[in-house]
Amino acid sequence: MKIFETIGFDLGHGETAVARAIVESIEPPQMLEVNNKKNQVTALGWHPQLGYLVGEQALIQAGVTRLQISFKQKPNNDPNYRETISTFIATYYRKLKESKQIEGGESSYFYVGCPSGWTISEREEYQKLLQVAGIPLLSVIPESRAAFMQAKEAGKLEYEKLKSSVLMIDIGSSTTDFTLVKSLQEIPIDFGSNALGASLIDKAIFERTLAQHERSQLLEKIFTEYPHHQARCELACRKAKEDYFSNEQVYSDPQTFARGFESINEQIYFIPQVNKLIMEEILNQPLPQLGQKSWLQSFREAVSEAKQKLDKENIVPKLVLMTGGASRMQFTRQICQEIFSDRETLLRPDPEPERCIALGLARVGRWDLRATAFKQEVDTLFGSNKLQQIIEKHIPELIASLTKPLADSLLENAVKPGLKDWQKNQIRTLAELETSMKHRAEQWFKGTSAQQIINNQCISWFNNKIQPNLAAQTDPICRKFHIPRSSLRFEDSINPEFVHPELRIGDAILADTVAFIVNVVIGGGTLASIITLILTGHLTWPIALVYGASVMAAGMELNRKGVQEAIKTNVDIPSWMRSSFLSDKKIADICEQIQPELEKVLQEQLIANQQAFDKLTEKVWQGLQKALATKVQEAIILIQ
Repeated sequence: MKIFETIGFDLGHGETAVARAIVESIEPPQMLEVNNKKNQVTALGWHPQLGYLVGEQALIQAGVTRLQISFKQKPNNDPNYRETISTFIATYYRKLKESKQIEGGESSYFYVGCPSGWTISEREEYQKLLQVAGIPLLSVIPESRAAFMQAKEAGKLEYEKLKSSVLMIDIGSSTTDFTLVKSLQEIPIDFGSNALGASLIDKAIFERTLAQHERSQLLEKIFTEYPHHQARCELACRKAKEDYFSNEQVYSDPQTFARGFESINEQIYFIPQVNKLIMEEILNQPLPQLGQKSWLQSFREAVSEAKQKLDKENIVPKLVLMTGGASRMQFTRQICQEIFSDRETLLRPDPEPERCIALGLARVGRWDLRATAFKQEVDTLFGSNKLQQIIEKHIPELIASLTKPLADSLLENAVKPGLKDWQKNQIRTLAELETSMKHRAEQWFKGTSAQQIINNQCISWFNNKIQPNLAAQTDPICRKFHIPRSSLRFEDSINPEFVHPELRIGDAILADTVAFIVNVVIGGGTLASIITLILTGHLTWPIALVYGASVMAAGMELNRKGVQEAIKTNVDIPSWMRSSFLSDKKIADICEQIQPELEKVLQEQLIANQQAFDKLTEKVWQGLQKALATKVQEAIILIQ
């Protein structure tokens, strides 16, 4: 059965929230409701007639005989813990199906969050535990990843920040987690024993209220015999804390208090209360769970340690993203802003931390499924030989585009300078001229000028011939996954030297064709034709007149070719004759006459060198694969 939806299940120590995303849609996930509320206290109650109840219903339903709260922790072998966790998620799952908010079965893929500091083995064990609840498809992923994905898809992270360094600070009820997201990879940052959760503040309020209660001994006895009463009183302390941090300015007055309320019976009430003075005392008191350090001190040290670890790696995060319910506490934001004070770093608390993880988990699930499908589509394109066929089809056009500029440059950089040197008597014989021009051609091909010509033509060839055909294959993939077509295009050109160093087309041509061009074109028939043209058109008979009958006699004994060869090899024409016999205009005429033949021979040799272009096709194809693979990794983050 095809997966229809992803369910983000944020089972928190303090609260639980669930969101749902449709796999084939790019619409934002929607929060789901249990007991008509989008966020529920993480509570599991047992009622003799109604069975298991969760959230608010477990708290307010009369007749509940067992109540458990704040039970999220690392997986362990405690049977009570294991039963509580699996029963809680099974009850949630049943309620969501009964209310028709999810499809259920193998149509729904559940993604459950865990602290980023948990090891892979702890995640795997947690996943096995949750699967006992009867959910067929379920994965456990770090909550930091969910927060990052929510920030990204909700438009809070620009693309450049997505590719740079982002520090996630997740202040939850049971832990505070630091996670660096660098180049889209998650790196948890450890800072020692991570018990720094906001529920410790709840417990401190509870202990203070109990110690100051006029009937504290009786309450202690009641809590021992009836633990569900203690659970409700602890929730009243959490309520007082949340009320205080939602209105800190109001409770700065010593006579004004944020209060919680719980009735034990008609005569005994548990009423926690806090204001600014009380909260400052609580935040600064030593806590045994934190090694006798205060919550405030421990949080400051944790943030400072995270900053120091980043400094050692020379990492300055572009963004510090705060999430988790406790990120609403103003002092946590002030400490983070104080420690991460770099001008390059932007601090951004999540505006809805109580929903951030659930929404992010649903988005991560959808993204995972769609990203996998996206990569499969591109892999299918790689495996279809379509890229190779596109390249092979347009090789003749590449050869044609190379011929004229190469011929022009050879004439300008090898033939003309050689003839000029002979004209100025810097070269003795025409045979030496032949050697000189060959050497110039070799040096020119090895220099940057030839490489630039070949690279420019290859760039133009790729952009005008390969890219449009490639886009015809990649554009439908981009449309299918709702990402810009440019994600898999090379619209900024594919400069082999600068933009994509792994796709150096020009290097491939130079490496495999220089020997052919120099030895066959310059060292062979074409250069011989140049020398013949000089001799027959300009010098043979003037030389004979100057050197007299001995040369003419040689012409009687040798054929015409022999005379020319003898002259080329042996005759050193006086310097005063050279400029008149081979003027600048005559040099230009020779180059103009020889150019069509040079172009023809160049093209023939390039075509004949099939092995080189077979290698070129393979190199371009491999380079395209690497370049596209890089683009795929960059494009994946754009998938919603």
